[in-house]
Amino acid sequence: MGRASGGIWASLLLRPHRPPAEIPLFTLAAAVAVAKASLDVGVDARIKWPNDVLVAGDDGEERKLCGILTEMEGEADRVSWLVVGPGVNANVDADALPPGATSLRAEVGDVDRRLFLQRVLETIHGLTGEGADVGEVLDAWRDHAATLGRRVRVETPGGTVEGEAVDVRFPGSLVVRTDDGDERVVHAGDCEHLRPA
Repeated sequence: MGRASGGIWASLLLRPHRPPAEIPLFTLAAAVAVAKASLDVGVDARIKWPNDVLVAGDDGEERKLCGILTEMEGEADRVSWLVVGPGVNANVDADALPPGATSLRAEVGDVDRRLFLQRVLETIHGLTGEGADVGEVLDAWRDHAATLGRRVRVETPGGTVEGEAVDVRFPGSLVVRTDDGDERVVHAGDCEHLRPA
């Protein structure tokens, strides 16, 4: 865990006994864990697909509280190791943040970073540990989603997908209903929340 500048940076090294196809669930679980820990300290944090944790300000603007990076090494049928790295703006002054970001301090004041991280780790373990049901990760993500029900534009390797985000499916793909009524399943891309027309 990093402690510089009041942030929380955790690099979790895991050796999950799960197939590589399930690994995106760990990123979703980490986002859920940060959202839950934020709620515990009084910050109504929501998840933007797939891995950003946001807080809506009084002005309606969403500000980034946390981003999560995931890296994996493995083969077609097994995972050798997985690193999940959430970076939370915790006890950071608002004027030290880049535009479009917020911190726990800016929202509710200083928090106990050790307890916050403990809550994050417990939630990740509960959602992804041995015997955990992968469906619970998706349900928990839906419960904390800022993206679902919103109009989105997702830049994917295959082009732009625009429409209403209607669901998230195993292993963490976003389902977007386009204006022509088709449902497109997006596995990876940069998602932007659009303002209502």
